[in-house]
Amino acid sequence: LVFDGPGGDGPPIWRVRVSADPDASRLHLQQGRVKLPKGPEGPFFRKLAAELVEAELRRVAPVRGDRIALLEFTNAPSGERRALLAELTGRHANLVLLGQGDRVLDVLIPAPKSRADEARLVVGEPWAPPPGRAGAPDELPSVAEGFEEPADPPPSVAAGYANHAPLSWRVEVALGGEAADRDASAARRDLRKRLERKRKGARGLVAGLEKQLANAHDADRVRQDGELLTANLHRVQRGATSIELEDWYVDGSPPRRIALDPKLDPASNAQRLFDKSKRLERSLAEVPGELERARKKLAALEALIERCRDDDADAEELEREALDAGLVDPKQVGDPRKRKAPAPRLPYRAFRGAHGAEIRVGRSARDNDELTFRHANGNDLWLHTADAPGSHVILRTAGQAEPDHEDLLDAAHLAVHFSPLEGARKAAVHVARRKQVHKPRGAKAGLVTLSGGKNLDLRLQPERLERLLGRGRHR
Repeated sequence: LVFDGPGGDGPPIWRVRVSADPDASRLHLQQGRVKLPKGPEGPFFRKLAAELVEAELRRVAPVRGDRIALLEFTNAPSGERRALLAELTGRHANLVLLGQGDRVLDVLIPAPKSRADEARLVVGEPWAPPPGRAGAPDELPSVAEGFEEPADPPPSVAAGYANHAPLSWRVEVALGGEAADRDASAARRDLRKRLERKRKGARGLVAGLEKQLANAHDADRVRQDGELLTANLHRVQRGATSIELEDWYVDGSPPRRIALDPKLDPASNAQRLFDKSKRLERSLAEVPGELERARKKLAALEALIERCRDDDADAEELEREALDAGLVDPKQVGDPRKRKAPAPRLPYRAFRGAHGAEIRVGRSARDNDELTFRHANGNDLWLHTADAPGSHVILRTAGQAEPDHEDLLDAAHLAVHFSPLEGARKAAVHVARRKQVHKPRGAKAGLVTLSGGKNLDLRLQPERLERLLGRGRHR
């Protein structure tokens, strides 16, 4: 889990790394490159994205003098207090999303169902600390003593920035390197197992083709059997499973036993042999090429499997090589029959007005444009604080000529709440039909102009806002 810091001119973007890896749980400023995870996000991380995207990380504090860190956020999309608790307790490390009153909203690693009655972290219940004695801060090991100084300087130093968080760099290189090595080793093992399954099939194919090629050399002998049978049809008894004939194609004409299908008449048995001879002749022409390709594929699988045993081999490069060569299928994450497509991210949060109207609030500047121009009808009402930046708000009118006055006041309260004027007692709010809102060419995200509308002078009612936020449907 990585939280980005401010960018722009000056120092590079700082990232806070929080990891509940049981073998390398840690929290530090991340300076090295961050690899994006592959595959679908789990439910906990989807919840974090919904609750913390656009929020600001304002404080990181220790808890109880233990290996527990509290990351507090402001300006969360819900408008309520949100915090992430990192219990960095070794094999039992965990991440917990907290809401108002330190109530648990979600847990990365929930308790097993068999021990649900004894669970310490229960969604909806206040967070309870892990068992054991909390240590005093001076009892915790020193990072400087626990990890050696890395040989290479962090990227920020190479870029000329003095504030490079040296202790974080030690942790990142030591524990991050160990975690990366374990991940790479696990990826190589996984690829090797997939390759070995393919190798088993490739070996079977080679063996089958070799047998087919050996049989194909009998094409002439099978045709000769068909000719012997054709010349002796009158001697074949119906229902016979074989017949013994003089073999004219061998010196001395020794007896030769020819197998028959008892369900076929004599002529059909002879034709069956001629058809088989033709198939064998085609195999004699086609199988050598197929066998060569199968052997090459088997050799490539063997070579790649051997490279997967090399601890220094790049797992991602091996994966790409295997996919490009068609040696393995793309890795499947989970059972595709059980996976459900995640709900698409909407550019707004949805609330319900006092009399039932839907109110949509943009999540960010770019989402404001998306909401206003793609998720609103022309006669819907558009609201925005008159004297400050903030979220675009759409009051859905459902075809009504005029909205309900209470729903309009609700929408205006949300426009103020999701702006820098949050907490003000009075505010002015622009109100216009969506069709009166225009996007100037080349304007930055969220900037619009109006060709009509009015200003609504609003006196804020805290109880109205509490009702809206309590009944809001965050999506």
